[in-house]
Amino acid sequence: MSLWIWLLIACALAYGWKLVGYFVPARFLEDPRTSRIAGTMTIGLLASLTVVNAVVSGQGLAADARLGGLAAAALALVLRAPFLVVVMAGAGAAALLRMLGWN
Repeated sequence: MSLWIWLLIACALAYGWKLVGYFVPARFLEDPRTSRIAGTMTIGLLASLTVVNAVVSGQGLAADARLGGLAAAALALVLRAPFLVVVMAGAGAAALLRMLGWN
């Protein structure tokens, strides 16, 4: 099978999964437990994508300036900094590490 066939199958599955969501009863979605689970899954997915983007380069792992930027942003989060400060701390730390030659 070609890549385009797999891509079309993935698109059809994603659309079908979204379509199934319209058939879920409203009383199920109003349950507080469902809201907590959905919120937790969203946070977990975002965290895993962030870590993967910070430590993966091509087909292997890489420890470069992105990892330092992630650490600086995590520290800013621990210190309860506003979101804009967290982003600036991560970007600034990554830029500084790249300037110092830690690619």
